[in-house]
Amino acid sequence: MSTRNQWNTSEITSSNTVFSRMRTTIESAFWGNNVHNIENLKQAYQLAKNSPGTVVTDMPVYEPEKIGLDKDSKVLLFNDGDVSARCAQARRILGSPGISEDEYSAVVREAIYQTRTKKLYHVQACIGLDKDFMIKAHLLIPEGHENIAYNWLLNFQEFNKEYIRMYEESKAIGNEGDIYVFSDPDWKNENYPVGLTIFDPNHNCAALLGMRYFGEHKKGTLTLAWGCANRNGFASCHAGQKRYTLKDGRNFVAGVFGLSGSGKSTLTHAKHDGKYEVMVLHDDAFVISVEDGSSVALEPSYFDKTQDYPAGCDDNKYLITAQNCGVTIDDKGNKTLVTEDIRNGNGRAIKSKLWTTNRLDKFENPVNAIFWIMKDETLPPVLKLTDNILAATMGATLATKRSSAERLLQGVDPDALVIEPYANPFRTYPLSDDYLKFKELFEKRAVECYIINTGSFMGKKIPKEITLGILEDIVDNKANFVSWNEIFGMQIQELAGFVPNLSDKKYLEALNNRIQDRINFIKNKEIELCGRDALPKEALEALVKMKESIYSHIDLKHVVNI
Repeated sequence: MSTRNQWNTSEITSSNTVFSRMRTTIESAFWGNNVHNIENLKQAYQLAKNSPGTVVTDMPVYEPEKIGLDKDSKVLLFNDGDVSARCAQARRILGSPGISEDEYSAVVREAIYQTRTKKLYHVQACIGLDKDFMIKAHLLIPEGHENIAYNWLLNFQEFNKEYIRMYEESKAIGNEGDIYVFSDPDWKNENYPVGLTIFDPNHNCAALLGMRYFGEHKKGTLTLAWGCANRNGFASCHAGQKRYTLKDGRNFVAGVFGLSGSGKSTLTHAKHDGKYEVMVLHDDAFVISVEDGSSVALEPSYFDKTQDYPAGCDDNKYLITAQNCGVTIDDKGNKTLVTEDIRNGNGRAIKSKLWTTNRLDKFENPVNAIFWIMKDETLPPVLKLTDNILAATMGATLATKRSSAERLLQGVDPDALVIEPYANPFRTYPLSDDYLKFKELFEKRAVECYIINTGSFMGKKIPKEITLGILEDIVDNKANFVSWNEIFGMQIQELAGFVPNLSDKKYLEALNNRIQDRINFIKNKEIELCGRDALPKEALEALVKMKESIYSHIDLKHVVNI
C-alpha cells in the first residue's frame, strides 16, 4: 500500500478527489524557493545539534549506525518553555459542522505567507513498516525548529535504501495522496491564544500553527495516517500489541488499548519472566487488517515518558533525544539528563527501536484478543465481554483518566473520569467507522474482547502483578470466567479481594452512575456535531440491556435511571 505525489496532467483537475483548497494551499508551500530539503537522518542530526537552545549531552546514542546515525552521535535535549503537552482545544477538523474550509484556508494561506522570509526545511518519512501499509509523509517547518524535524524523522521511518525498495514494491492504494504537514511553531494570533491545528483528513494534510511540542507533530501526522487506514480496510489503533508463543507452539496475539499512562506500554513490553517467547509489534500505533486480522506497526521508535526512568536506569541507554527534561553534570563531568519530571510534567524521550530486541514490524498471525484498558473504580480487574455488540460499545465508551500528555484549559479537572473511544483522541472520521470495524473483528474473525482495569477498584489499587497474571491466565487458557450475576454480555474472573458486592447499595449506585455516563455519552453523540459521531442504535440498546440486567433480580430498582 502506497500513496501518490505525482500526477498526469489530465489528473490535475478539480474533479480529482485528492485535491482540495486546503491541500493545495499546504502542498504549494513545500515548493517555495525558501525551502531546503533534509536528505537523511544524519543531516537532520547535525542541524538539530547546531540549532540554538539544543543541549548536546555527553550521553552516547546506543549503536547509532544501526539506526542511521554516525558513530559519535549524542543524545540531544531540547526544551519548549512553558508548553510540554498537546492541546485538543486547538484542533479543528474540516468536514465537521461549523468548520469552514474557506475560513481556515485563509488563515493557513496567511500563515504560509508570513514564513516567506524564513528558511524552511522539508523532510520526508514513511509511516507503516511493511509493504502492506506504507504512507509517504512530508513535514515543512521553519529554521530554528530543527529538533522537531529530527524527532519527526526519528519517530517515523527514514527513507533509506531498504525502505525505498519496500515502498516501490508496495501496492498503490486507491486515490490517496501523500501526507503533507505544514508547521510554524512561532505563529501567533490573538484569536487563537493556545494555537491552532487544522486537519483536512480526507485530503491527507494539516497545518500546525503555534505548536512547539513535538507530540503535536507526531500525533498530528499519525492522525492523518489513521484516517487513511480507516478508508482502506484497516482498523486504526492507538494501542500496544504483542504476540505470545507458547511451548506447544500456539500463538496468541493481544492488543491493549489505553491512553498514555494507562499501562499499555508496560503490558505490551512485559516479558512474563520468560514463560513465553514474546514479540512486540509496537506500544502506541499500528493498524489491523479487517480482511485477514494481520497487523502492521506504523513507527520504528518509541515516544515515551521519562518520569519512570531515573538517572542510571538501564533503559536510558536507548535514548536518542529528550524533550522537556533537565540537565546537570554528573560526577565524571558529563552533561546528563535530569528526568522523573523534576523540571516539569510530561518529560519525554524518543527511544531507539533497539530498546526491544523482540520487535517485529508485522504480525502475519491474526489478532486473537483485544483488551480495553480502563480506569473505572466500579469495574473489577478483568471482565470478559461475550456479546459482540457490547464489546464494540464498551470500546466506544472506554472510561479512563486524562493523560498528562494533554495541555488542559484552566478549570478542567485533570482527575475527572473521561470517556475516550477506543483510547484514541486523534480520530478525524465518524466514530461509527471504528465501531463497525471492531465489531467486524469480533463477529467475523472471532476476536475475544476483555476489559482490564489498571487503576483502582472501589478505592483498592490493582497491582501490576495481578494484571500481568490475568493476561497469563487468558493466554494459557486457564482463566475461569463465570457469569457476573447474570449481567448481560459479561463474565468475571473472581479474584480475591476484588469481587464486586452486588448487595452493597453504595457499590450499585456507583456502578449505575458509570453505566449511565456511557449511556449519556452515546446519547450526546447523537446530537453533538450534528450527529457526526452517532453510533448505531444497537450500541445504546446493549448498554440499556446490560444496565437492566444488573437490577432485574435486585430490590434496588430505585437507583435505576434509564
